[in-house]
Amino acid sequence: MMRLRGRPLASVLLLLAAPALGALQACQRGPETAGGERFSGALADSLVDRQLVFGPRVPGTEAHAEALAWLTGYLGARADSVETIAFTHVTTRGDTVALTNVFARFRPAEPARILLVAHWDSRPVAENSADPAERRQPVPGANDGASGVAVLLALADLFSREPPPVGIDVLLTDGEDWGYDPETLDTLSEDMLLGARHFARTRGADYRPLYGILLDMVGDQNPSFPRDGISLQFAPEVVSRVWAVAEELGYGDVFVDRIGGATDDHLPLNEAGIRTIDVIDLDYPWWHTTEDTADKISAETLGIVGEVVLEVIRRQGGGS
Repeated sequence: MMRLRGRPLASVLLLLAAPALGALQACQRGPETAGGERFSGALADSLVDRQLVFGPRVPGTEAHAEALAWLTGYLGARADSVETIAFTHVTTRGDTVALTNVFARFRPAEPARILLVAHWDSRPVAENSADPAERRQPVPGANDGASGVAVLLALADLFSREPPPVGIDVLLTDGEDWGYDPETLDTLSEDMLLGARHFARTRGADYRPLYGILLDMVGDQNPSFPRDGISLQFAPEVVSRVWAVAEELGYGDVFVDRIGGATDDHLPLNEAGIRTIDVIDLDYPWWHTTEDTADKISAETLGIVGEVVLEVIRRQGGGS
């Protein structure tokens, strides 16, 4: 069978049956959930593959433009509204980067809202690759980018058939992984998190969801999501809510009771008053390497993360 980046081509063709896939069930280890359609890890897995078809989604490339068109089309067919937010960033070296956030809304008139976030861009350089010859190549971004986006797209597919009990906003940020020195390949933090910074700067004054959940690197085959330190600083009760739901569903060995995390898109959002937690697994050997490919991704892990987020949303609607 032909394979795409280590994944059977047939998995990509699952997208042709997306409406039916929405009804597929992921493995469940815990008690019954609040009810409704089950989250599909299989669909999320195929949506990782679909993103990688374009190639690395590096700003300024054809792959980036094609992925943007596909993302907006996918969400446009499912959400109540979709907005593309184009902006530019001038880097510390004086270069101008053109970027676009995607903002989709379900039940836009509902005042009680939850924000779901993931970054859709890929890193331009693979500075952690073992082979020095590969370090100036872009990162495919299967886990670092595509996994979080895939879970949110699969949720969007479900919400198109089963409207959420509260308003849901899906923010796909661009330029999260951009910043690097082109000579040394050192990370330049001031040129990263660009989409979240733009959203915080332009919307942060008056946008107040109940809380936000950021998904980043959520597809590892050996997942372990610690309680993120920045999340605990800004929204500790949201961390407690999400980890408690995961424990109740039988995923206490995945959403673990230890402190970890990293500086991520949730930092500028929190600094602007948009209380957001981060679900992230940095214990990933292929982070910022050319080996961050689809064969490293687990449909089961995507299913666990999607199931937990969906249950948190459903219980919020129930007032719990």
